[in-house]
Amino acid sequence: MSQQGGGASTPYVSDQSSNPRDSSEMIATSRKRKNMKARSDVWEHYTKFVNEEGEQKARCRYCEKEFHSDPRRNGTSALKTHIASCKKFPPNINTKQTQLNYQPIKGQEGDGSGTLTTWKFDQEAIRNALARMVIVDELPFKFVENEGFRDLMSTACPRFRIPSRSKITRDCFKFFLDERLKLKKIFKQSSQMICLTTDTWSSLQRINYMVLTAHYIDNDWKLHKKIINFCQISSHKGEAIGKAVEKCLLEWGIDKVFTITVDNASSNDVAVGYLRRRINNWGSSVLQGKYLHMRCIAHIINLVVCDGLKEVGISVDRVRAAVKYVRGSPARLKLFKECVEVERIQSKSSLCLDVSTRWNSTYLMLNAAEKFEKAFERFDDQDPFFGSELDSGDVDGIRKPDHEDWENVRRMATLLQNFYELTIRVSGSLYVTSNTLFHEISEVECLLKQWSESDAYKLGMMVRRMKEKYDKYWGDIEKMNKLIYIAVVLDPRNKMDFVKFALIDIYIWG
Repeated sequence: MSQQGGGASTPYVSDQSSNPRDSSEMIATSRKRKNMKARSDVWEHYTKFVNEEGEQKARCRYCEKEFHSDPRRNGTSALKTHIASCKKFPPNINTKQTQLNYQPIKGQEGDGSGTLTTWKFDQEAIRNALARMVIVDELPFKFVENEGFRDLMSTACPRFRIPSRSKITRDCFKFFLDERLKLKKIFKQSSQMICLTTDTWSSLQRINYMVLTAHYIDNDWKLHKKIINFCQISSHKGEAIGKAVEKCLLEWGIDKVFTITVDNASSNDVAVGYLRRRINNWGSSVLQGKYLHMRCIAHIINLVVCDGLKEVGISVDRVRAAVKYVRGSPARLKLFKECVEVERIQSKSSLCLDVSTRWNSTYLMLNAAEKFEKAFERFDDQDPFFGSELDSGDVDGIRKPDHEDWENVRRMATLLQNFYELTIRVSGSLYVTSNTLFHEISEVECLLKQWSESDAYKLGMMVRRMKEKYDKYWGDIEKMNKLIYIAVVLDPRNKMDFVKFALIDIYIWG
């Protein structure tokens, strides 16, 4: 066998045949790779060494703490964790010296205006700001574990230790508890009366919910809106609603209630009556709660408009069917856009469907559709199924809209625009509306009186029906909450003269 190897390799083959174990060790030694330089950046902060027991160790260059560093048994996670919390690591040393920081003024980031502030790294402050961001922007808790957010924080603030989703959940709940204590303190120390608004509804799972909102003016004369309760209730009965509101007021320590604004459901009359008795027992009501109940003006407007739409509903149904047909497929919508271009209709509006239970969405649909009357006529010429499919509808009277339908829709859109803008004005929650309610009610009266004399028969019937619904709630001066008039008198722009003039115009001359 020694002769088959040939030349200088003969002694090596001879040793292999005599001692296989020694030869394998020699092969492994000859093929052993050279020691590579550590690739992790964490090794910049550690010194490698071998102790007396032959174990590979790493010593922190700042606090002299030792860690196992065998590359086959130990990774670098523990080393990274330690360096992030090492108290002697220079970036982690909490010095009293602050840094100058330029902060742009809120709402004016683009014009270069701002102020100089001092800044110092604070782990807890950043965590609180992160919890507030999750709450305000309605982000999921797992957002803090997303790769993009972690890359951003590692670049913007490497010293910040990003919490896990469970920790940020606890931070958000703690943030809620802290804010609740602050708000309780405000309610307790403030001498201002509080106005409440509440509403109830049922989910698709047949679960009843109630929300309670508090409106108050602080010592700096700033208006605030705070949702103080969102809970399940047993039913929509008045007594159940009243007890739920009472329980919430007791939990918050609120006893100075000025008004409660609710919609016109009969159950709310029972709920307000129950709360009036309880608040009177607390001894903090105004005039024994005589004017505690405030009817929601936006809800009354909704009832007035919905009642009037029933008179000219057939024209609305025809336009709705036409819009639904066009939006039924991408090909139809593309053809309709081509018709709009040919007719040179300069409008940025787009066709939209309404929700039958929300009249404001019906107004938006009609307001957008009436601008494309000529486009619908051209679309009827180019789509042979448009007229035939609408004429063969399952509902009686549904067909493609004609010129009379478009005229009715155009008048309705003009009328409903006034109610739409009025609803937006009275629904504001960041500014005071009590001093303008009587003015808005008077404007509705004048508007209905003007449109009731319209030459269009159907439109006149619609307005007269709306006037009947208006008189049900605002036709009798004795049934209205007198606080509406007091708010106008206290407004220096109106005072008593305007109230006298408006009352005479509505209830005497009208």
